[in-house]
Amino acid sequence: MKDTQMVQDPHQVTEERPVWPALRRGWRRKCPNCGSGPLLKGYLKVRDHCPVCREELHHHRADDGPAYLTILIVGHLMAPSLLMVFTAFQPEPLVLFTCFAIGTVALSLYLLPRLKGALVGFQWARLMHGFGKSR
Repeated sequence: MKDTQMVQDPHQVTEERPVWPALRRGWRRKCPNCGSGPLLKGYLKVRDHCPVCREELHHHRADDGPAYLTILIVGHLMAPSLLMVFTAFQPEPLVLFTCFAIGTVALSLYLLPRLKGALVGFQWARLMHGFGKSR
């Protein structure tokens, strides 16, 4: 099931966790440990623990990281698209603004919870911020 290798540390015993499965589970907004429990209880609120496997999730420190990544991705997608559409089709400014404003908001709202889940999954996999403490 779960391929983990025990690493002996003088202070505590921790396990190596695979990063990519944790990122994928977080992107799907699922628990990075079991992959079936919900990670978020609202739009962006991370649960204190997984209701399925009881993994503690309150250790996360996502802070502003998901917002920065969302701005980075949306900006890099929408800015060149705006230039290409404007030079190729030359639409009316109000039409151009309306279409790209809606597209920017929609893409941002789609990406933000997924990037937050992926960031929490990354922190879980790398045993950051208290995720590696033995129970």
